[in-house]
Amino acid sequence: MQTAAPALEVRGLVAGYGRIEALHGIDLTLAPGKLVALVGANGAGKTTLLRTISGLIRARAGTVELFGRDITHSRPERHVSAGLSQVLEGRQVFGPLSVQDNLRLGAFTQQEHTDRLIEEMYELFPVLGEKSHLAAGTLSGGQQQMLAIARALMSRPKVLLLDEPSMGLAPLLVREIFAIIVKLKSQGMPILLVEQNAHAALSIADHGYVLELGRISLQGPAKELLQDERVMAAYLGL
Repeated sequence: MQTAAPALEVRGLVAGYGRIEALHGIDLTLAPGKLVALVGANGAGKTTLLRTISGLIRARAGTVELFGRDITHSRPERHVSAGLSQVLEGRQVFGPLSVQDNLRLGAFTQQEHTDRLIEEMYELFPVLGEKSHLAAGTLSGGQQQMLAIARALMSRPKVLLLDEPSMGLAPLLVREIFAIIVKLKSQGMPILLVEQNAHAALSIADHGYVLELGRISLQGPAKELLQDERVMAAYLGL
């Protein structure tokens, strides 16, 4: 019996900025329908890894495969067409545009289904439906994060990359965002979650990776990492 290809497979990935090498041979696997958490301190290379996977930073070596298809050197828009969508750190919504227009921009690969997809997003995020004609810049931080996730989902991704979705949010809003992530996972969406809140991320993940100075230092089932003394001391404040 043939084993299904991983939703996302990264092998020997090397990347950086100018002469600085930030990633030193990263191996990472995301199985279909699973949620993988990538945790680590500031400067560990988490955002660089996501940006390299999504094509925003060019890989210097190694491979990125999406369901067995090599997308390592494809342009970012081709990554989206292939089924990979990223929610960038800091939300990056288009502030002057309405909520609805932000969603429309996310559907450039699904233009024939745009209206139906918008309605699906309003069902998943009711507050966006209530504020559909307001400028995105007038939304609260939590609502902007919901909009950023909804915009990414408008392309009907096969894999979703989330970069620090809890950044700058109050605890109550963090719980709301993580509840949405859990719901997406329950619907079968493979998710790679980069998150500085290691406890929150590992608590909802199936598998976890710890990134330190551009290298994977630990990996394993998320529940085991939550109990690992090294992770507890370095990232959980215990």
